[in-house]
Amino acid sequence: MIDPGIPLSGLSRAEGSLLQTARRIASFGGSPEGDTVDLSAEAVAMIEAKNAYQANLQVLRSSDEMTGMLLNVMG
Repeated sequence: MIDPGIPLSGLSRAEGSLLQTARRIASFGGSPEGDTVDLSAEAVAMIEAKNAYQANLQVLRSSDEMTGMLLNVMG
């Protein structure tokens, strides 16, 4: 069985990464440090965070399905 804490932790990290990236993009042009934001790198970071979130979510779904099948077989 998969420990649900592992994909939940991954979801949390992906969410944090997405929020940090969004803050950096939001600061673009709005402050002196905003001028140093590399929008292409931030777009890549957002795609990576989205993919990590989706992968961890799929692990949770698969674990849920496997647990359901196991309970059906045992029940």
